[in-house]
Amino acid sequence: MSPFILYSDGNGNIFEDTSLYATGRSGWDALPIPEDEWIELPEGGNLYELPGRRGIGIDVETGEMRLCEKGWAVAAFIPPAHTGLYMAAYETAPDAPTLPLFCYTAAGWLDDQFYVPAVRIEQDIRQECAGYDEEEIASGAAHLLKTYPNNRLVQHLMNNCCNTYHCPAARNLSLGRWECPVPSSPACNANCIGCISFQPLEETIVSTQDRLTFKPTPEEIVEFTVPHLETAPFPIISFGQGCEGEPLLMWEAIRDAIVEIRKHTLKGSININTNGSKPDAVRALCEAGLNSIRVSTNSAREKIYTPYYRPNNYVFEDLAESLKIVRSYGGWTSINYFVFPGMTDSVEEYEALRKLIRDTGLCMIQWRNFNIDPDWYMGKIGVTETGECMGLKQMMELIHEEFPNLKFGYFNPSMERIKGNFENDFAHW
Repeated sequence: MSPFILYSDGNGNIFEDTSLYATGRSGWDALPIPEDEWIELPEGGNLYELPGRRGIGIDVETGEMRLCEKGWAVAAFIPPAHTGLYMAAYETAPDAPTLPLFCYTAAGWLDDQFYVPAVRIEQDIRQECAGYDEEEIASGAAHLLKTYPNNRLVQHLMNNCCNTYHCPAARNLSLGRWECPVPSSPACNANCIGCISFQPLEETIVSTQDRLTFKPTPEEIVEFTVPHLETAPFPIISFGQGCEGEPLLMWEAIRDAIVEIRKHTLKGSININTNGSKPDAVRALCEAGLNSIRVSTNSAREKIYTPYYRPNNYVFEDLAESLKIVRSYGGWTSINYFVFPGMTDSVEEYEALRKLIRDTGLCMIQWRNFNIDPDWYMGKIGVTETGECMGLKQMMELIHEEFPNLKFGYFNPSMERIKGNFENDFAHW
């Protein structure tokens, strides 16, 4: 049985409408969701009301689609390690506000449970709510601030990222574990429509966090990353974070930091999250000891990529070139793939993704939920027709079938996982 549609009264109260089954959005279209694609809303998920929007449901009696007129539409935020298969389906009023930069997965109610159409793409628990103890985080942050009183980067990561924005990566750093974030660039060479750290004043949305305002020195980077690599379980340090621009613009400082880090320790993985815009800089970082790269993209097609990223002084082909370079040095390569149901699973995108995987010898796809207002995004990049779509689950299955060694996930894997037993969770669906 399908879950019932949800609606909000505008005051934070959410109800189910048992006269309508929930539907999902793919591209511009509302569709029935296959019953086997619903899962219980995972712990750490949240529900949002969508002002100025009426949910689209399937009438329980007639089977026809119609609007839920009882209140505002409702969508779900699904936590990290899960990938949404359909967005919330609704009709938007002309005066509706632009939605903030979150993901808007479909949601429903059945047997006293909230449900979402999603898959758990990754078994890693590194950002699960249950793993965060507020007292331990506060204590760990205070310890780091005391240990590195003159390190601007540590101050930024603890005061800003950990204590203000509750960034999961910064909170893990405060707890001395796993992936250590290393923001490094206040500047960027792209003008992404959905940038989470910088939005123009004239825009209708605001960025979700403040961007780094200084250029860290190699010494500041080395000072706290070496101890992390030496002592943390499954250690990674990652340049390129949500609170900065493009780290490759600071490649000289990053190169010098990597060289110095490797003088002190050979443990762990050194990763960069990047737009892949400067292949020569990527090569220099590989020479210094970079182990892995994650290149972000909303599409494997230039015509979808460029109107979203709006690049300065680089071209779409640079992304693939950067991936190839890291593979040539024996490094690990991922794409941070912004999943947008109805575009990501289009036949045209599927063919382009297959080509990218083949051309670059890609190691991993991180199937990430795209945090953006769907109407706003598609309008901004000028997409009116998305073409034939196959459904995200089927697309994932086809990619997995053709490329059985390609890993699926949500996070950058540690060196232990890369070298050891990297079980593909996809096989357990």
